[in-house]
Amino acid sequence: MPGDRDEASVRAWRAEAIRRIEADFNRSADTHLIRLDLPRYPGITLYLKDESSHPTGSLKHRLARSLFLYALCNGWIGPDTCIIEASSGSTAVSEAYFAQMLSLRFVAVVPASTAAPKLDAIRFHGGEIHAVDNPRTIYDVAHRLARETKGHYLDQFTYAERATDWRGNNNIAQSIFAQMAAEAFPIPAWIVCGAGTGGTSATIGRYIAYERHATRLCVADPVHSVFHRHFADPTLVSLPEGSASCVEGIGRPRVEPSFIPSVIDQMIAVDDAASIGAMRALSRRLGRRVGGSTGTNLVAIVRLAEEMASQGETGSIVSILCDGGDRYDCTYYDDDWLRERGVNWGPYEMLFRAQFAA
Repeated sequence: MPGDRDEASVRAWRAEAIRRIEADFNRSADTHLIRLDLPRYPGITLYLKDESSHPTGSLKHRLARSLFLYALCNGWIGPDTCIIEASSGSTAVSEAYFAQMLSLRFVAVVPASTAAPKLDAIRFHGGEIHAVDNPRTIYDVAHRLARETKGHYLDQFTYAERATDWRGNNNIAQSIFAQMAAEAFPIPAWIVCGAGTGGTSATIGRYIAYERHATRLCVADPVHSVFHRHFADPTLVSLPEGSASCVEGIGRPRVEPSFIPSVIDQMIAVDDAASIGAMRALSRRLGRRVGGSTGTNLVAIVRLAEEMASQGETGSIVSILCDGGDRYDCTYYDDDWLRERGVNWGPYEMLFRAQFAA
C-alpha cells in the first residue's frame, strides 16, 4: 500500500511514476517481425515476433510494464511500497527494471533451479532474490513477504490477463497485425504462442475475436504442464508433485487464473527434447541463440504447417521469439546439463534443421 505520506504527495508521486513508464515506452521502438521461409511447405511463410529486443530481453517486458501501470492506477503502489513477485525468472527481470526506474525495493521469489544468468539479471536491475526449493510454494511465499514488508505482490499469474488492454493500445496482437499489413498473407492462418501465466494467449485470442479476424490461435505447451490437459478436460486443474518441464517460462503445474482456454483454438503438447532440438536448429538458422520456449513454439509451428500443406492451404503463421539464448548458456546450451536430465535433443535438432533446408 502507498504508506503514510499525505494524499497529495502520493498522487504527485504516482503521476510521475506513470509518466516515467510511459516515457520509457515512447523511447522504445516496436519489436521486429522476422520472416522465415519454410522451403518444405511452399506457400506457407513463418514470421517470428522478436521480443528479445526489449530493454530487458524478453516478452515479459510488456507484461511487467502492464502490471506496474495496472497496480499504480489501482492505487496499490506508492513511493515506499516494496514490490514482490513470484517468477521463474524473466518476468522478475523485467519487473526489477521498472522497480529500479521508480526507486522501489523489489524482491523476486524464484525456484532454486532458476538459471543463474536470470538471477544475475534481476540483481543487475537492483532486485533481490528469495529462492525456494519447492517451486509450488512461490505463491504462498510471495504473499507472506508482501504481508511482512507491507508491500504489494504483483501476482502475474492472476493479473496478466486483465492488466493488458486486449482491445489495442499497441499490445502484442495489435502490433503483429499492423506489421503483417503489407505481407502476401496479411491475416495469419495461425498465431502460435506459449502459456506461462496465460496473459499473452488471452490478449491475442481476445484481440482476434474483437477485430473479427479468421486467424486461429494455437498454444504450444510442454508435455509436463497442466494447461493442455485442462484444455482437453476442464476438471484437470493441477499435476501431481514431481511433474515439471525443464523449459522455463511456459507450462505450469496448476491452472493459473490468467489462463483463458476459451479463446484458444488448439493446444499442442511438446516434449522437452523436441523443444531443445528445435531451439538449437532455429538458433543455427538465425545465427544467434534463442530460448527454450521459442523452440516449443517451433515444434507446434511445424505441426500446423504440415496440416496446412496436407490440406492444400497456403498462408502465414506468426509466432513469438520469446527471449534470447544467452540466459541459458549453463542449461539448454550445456550438453552435459541436458544429458544429466536425460534430454535427448540431438535427433530433434537434425529433424528441425531439415525444415529450413531447401
